[in-house]
Amino acid sequence: MPTASGKKKKEKIPVLGIREFFSDQQAEPDFQYHEITGKRLIDKFHKHDFFLFLLFEKGSGIHTIDFTDHPVTDHQVHLLFPHQVHKWKLGPRTKAFQLMISKRIFETFSTSLDFSFVQFQGHPVVNLSASAFQQLLNEFRQVHAELQRKPVSWELIYLRSTIIAQLVKREAEQKWEVMELYRAKPALYKFLSLVDTHFREEKSVAFYARQLHITPNYLNILCQRHFHVPSMFFIQKRITLEAKRMILASETSLKEIAFELGFTDPAYFSNFFKAQTGTSPREFRGEL
Repeated sequence: MPTASGKKKKEKIPVLGIREFFSDQQAEPDFQYHEITGKRLIDKFHKHDFFLFLLFEKGSGIHTIDFTDHPVTDHQVHLLFPHQVHKWKLGPRTKAFQLMISKRIFETFSTSLDFSFVQFQGHPVVNLSASAFQQLLNEFRQVHAELQRKPVSWELIYLRSTIIAQLVKREAEQKWEVMELYRAKPALYKFLSLVDTHFREEKSVAFYARQLHITPNYLNILCQRHFHVPSMFFIQKRITLEAKRMILASETSLKEIAFELGFTDPAYFSNFFKAQTGTSPREFRGEL
């Protein structure tokens, strides 16, 4: 794993760019393909500025994404969105394939596919049927083959990456009821998307209800009925996730982090974080 170039001294979690994985492939590194074999260990959190599909043919160990441990097994695909933090401990029988896509390109086709962090935030790992795995593996290999050609057809690679995303989304929809729920209740998906966009500056349920043209009470009813938690839970959850990332990403003062997350009182931020995680921001920074 390369080290982050130009990293500031204060930065504790490297932010790795796609160019840092550039090998002997062609031209602009908007797409990168790599294979992983054998035991691998990344014991410190880091994050990327690109999107990653990680397809496991064989695997064991743990992949920790945004502070949640995910067991690695055969026939899985793992998704890592830009600026998520992760680390892993992969076993000796690992055989996996990585497709890295620059943020610029990923945002183009993910928008058209409605393929978002919000949908996969709680489900970054998809267990695949044998046939689904083989379909994905074929597309990965086609991307790899095209990257070896001179000249490379970037349009073909773009299209095959879109197919990969569609296949992953289809598998996810077949396995997770929440994906069907988003289609049946689009207001819930729109709510979570709005939270992901505005959580720093907007922390009231009333704001999101206004954007959805419904009442705060009805938004709360929807969340309670379908997710069994109040709507405020999702706002607090997203703030907490970003706080964790920021606390570990640099030695920026906790006061500055509080202000960046929209808290005017650092003490209130500290109390909020402890209520959500069971530990203070200062303790969390020291523990991980």
